Amino acid sequence: MLADGGDIQAAVELMEQALELAPGWAAGWFRLGEYREKAGLAGPAVGAYRRVRELAPDDVFGASLKLALLGETDRPGLPPSDYIEGLFDDYADRFDTALVEKLGYSVPAKLVALLRRLVAPPYGHVIDLGCGTGLFGAEIRADCHFLEGFDLSENMLTKAAAKGFYDHLARADLSLPIEESGLIAGAARNRANVVTAADVMIYLGDLEEAFANVRALMHPKGHFAFSVEKADSGYELRPSMRYAHSQAHVETVLERHGMHVLAMEETTIRTDGGSPVEGLLFVARRKPG
Repeated sequence: MLADGGDIQAAVELMEQALELAPGWAAGWFRLGEYREKAGLAGPAVGAYRRVRELAPDDVFGASLKLALLGETDRPGLPPSDYIEGLFDDYADRFDTALVEKLGYSVPAKLVALLRRLVAPPYGHVIDLGCGTGLFGAEIRADCHFLEGFDLSENMLTKAAAKGFYDHLARADLSLPIEESGLIAGAARNRANVVTAADVMIYLGDLEEAFANVRALMHPKGHFAFSVEKADSGYELRPSMRYAHSQAHVETVLERHGMHVLAMEETTIRTDGGSPVEGLLFVARRKPG
């Protein structure tokens, strides 16, 4: 209540008192770190986030990302999978309302529209990576014969299943090598005519493993439709704890993994704190061989 009311210093002091009584409370230390950041206390915030890492070595709170943003550690190429899983497990019940109604999220419809302009449906077999609650599935269902969805969060998958758009849903981790990812468990490689990833790469800095997995899933003449937040060069970790990528960087990584860009479109993908977030929509095609 103090923080929401703008009295950040009082919130810091109260949380410090609470942690004197419960020094092993990792979530409390993380919240203290956030309050200290807002109060302009960068050094003490670092101390709080280091304490979180000690208490929660699996980094379910994403303290390593906070430490990187504060300049205390190198930027990680990938976020902790436990952090992403926990984030979306917690977010699942309010995901659609928060993202679409409050933040004006528009990637699924825009990405499907771009894909349709380049490749006429039907698409046969489509794999929706990071399917979440099925927002993209709702847009592309009518254009495909078989739709698979994969996500790291079981709670998101439960929400997606309830909507009835997918023929198959399963848990998978796109950041792992294909054999460990869950993407080919009991299924063939090179099976998808289209692979999609709407607002998924924003949770991956290093795209190498993800794009290698995409190529392994794609039919030899398959297409890959996806979005990123826009960066000026390379890739960067933002205060939102999401990653942004430049057009040139994305195209370079795609080429390394045997894909080339058919089209790119710059657009506003959502709002954040009342400000528009600029993104890039891509449709790429697998190269022969």
